[in-house]
Amino acid sequence: MNIEYHKWYSPSLNRDMELKVYGHYGKPVIIFPCQGGRFYESEDFGMIDTLSEFIDSGKIKVYTVDGIDNESWANFSAHPFDRGVNHQKYENYINNEVLYFIRDHCNNEDIKPLLTGFSMGAYHAANFFFKFPDKFDSVISISGLYDLRSFVGDYVDDNVYFNSPLMYLKNMNDPWYFEKYNQNRIIVCCGQGAWEEEMISDTMELKGILEEKNIPAWIDIWGYDVNHDWPWWKKMLPYHLSKLV
Repeated sequence: MNIEYHKWYSPSLNRDMELKVYGHYGKPVIIFPCQGGRFYESEDFGMIDTLSEFIDSGKIKVYTVDGIDNESWANFSAHPFDRGVNHQKYENYINNEVLYFIRDHCNNEDIKPLLTGFSMGAYHAANFFFKFPDKFDSVISISGLYDLRSFVGDYVDDNVYFNSPLMYLKNMNDPWYFEKYNQNRIIVCCGQGAWEEEMISDTMELKGILEEKNIPAWIDIWGYDVNHDWPWWKKMLPYHLSKLV
């Protein structure tokens, strides 16, 4: 398997940022890390090995990005306003740096990656997808929360609202977004086992909103033995990738 390590100074975040690439060809897939996780998390937990058949056959090319959750939404020592400002810097990093890196790396300036992640990574995958459906054309969001109440409580400002899919999707009525969603592919998956209580609640609320808005999506609920943990995520992601690539 071709593996590449890349690091550059990010003007969006004013620091060096790192990522890894797995594979030569195929649909670009961005994997966001879990809360507090790093760009090498998917490799360390065996997800890359699990996806090796897809990578080696040229069906996908995986990009594992770094996160800054401990400075943004999960930085409980900071005011939610400041956390939102930091998240916006991360959003700029993904949209203005990582996306252009991927397009250059794939030699295709119009290519649109698939987004995925688990737990907090699933939140990021869904949030970027629903906010920017012209930049990303598919999402597989696994065991995620879809608003920020668990992090900021009842506090709401523009950054909190517009980064909480359960908030902004509920009130969305712009036909441009609906047209893009209808062209794209949405998979949201969750188990019902240990540590999935909040995630299944948010997943079902998201399901109701998408159905009300007539946004096509596959909401895939797994069994009561399916826990919020890597052994199950390593079953879920390959299963859903096989339906898309």
